[in-house]
Amino acid sequence: MSGRVTKNDILSFIESGSSAKPATAHPAEPEPRLAPAQVQQTSTPAVGDRVEAMSVMRKKIAEHMVLSRRTSAHVTTVYEIDMTRVAKLRERHRDEFYQRTATKLTFMPFIFEVINKALRKFPIFNAQVSGDQIIYKQDINLGMAVALDWGLIVPVIKRADDLSISGLARAANDLADRARTKQLKPDEVTGGTFTITNPGVFGGLFGTPIINQPQLAILGVGKIEKRPKVMTSTDGDDFLAIRWMAYFALSFDHRVIDGADAERFLAFVKDQLEEGDFSL
Repeated sequence: MSGRVTKNDILSFIESGSSAKPATAHPAEPEPRLAPAQVQQTSTPAVGDRVEAMSVMRKKIAEHMVLSRRTSAHVTTVYEIDMTRVAKLRERHRDEFYQRTATKLTFMPFIFEVINKALRKFPIFNAQVSGDQIIYKQDINLGMAVALDWGLIVPVIKRADDLSISGLARAANDLADRARTKQLKPDEVTGGTFTITNPGVFGGLFGTPIINQPQLAILGVGKIEKRPKVMTSTDGDDFLAIRWMAYFALSFDHRVIDGADAERFLAFVKDQLEEGDFSL
């Protein structure tokens, strides 16, 4: 090597703690290492521990989550959104809405409608990766994560952007109810193009959700609650007000979605929800 210090010399020095030696013509074969998928964690239960086998659903969830972390370059960005106008609109129309549609009016249909608009404006979030190609999906099929006593399932609202607020409410409530009673059909849990999860229903402020493969993004909606917020009057004076606030966390696949696009996506969602211009 003409007296030069090679990369192998430096690595040998770091590993051995001794002076670097010239690399041999035939370096020794490295010891084989197990791929991440081959590494299994084992634990020996102690006296009094309870041991139970994973259910089929739990094993599938575990495999799907680990696969997603290996597949996508996960990044999460979080926005705080003022939901006060939506909250007031919902409160004004909740009883009349139920009488007219026979279904509850929650915050989620408003969020679904805004996400539909955002996905049309930023189609990369309604896309999938196939090798070195990006497939932009024609239909918007919204997955909505539903927590069950025995696991998690994601029913899908097909062609969600064709539905009104009332249509979205009926579809979401119907899918959630049938998910909890194990009455979903196979095609109702497949084909999603974007997923929304709602940890806020349990009181969570926000999380960093894992992308539902083969999708490219997932939105986590935190608890919508009254909080103090600094506001500015038309005269430029600051004051404290009680507002309905929530954190929205968007996890996206950085392989094909740039951070700037994710910020524009959530900024659009924020503007639309804070404006509160919805037709019921």
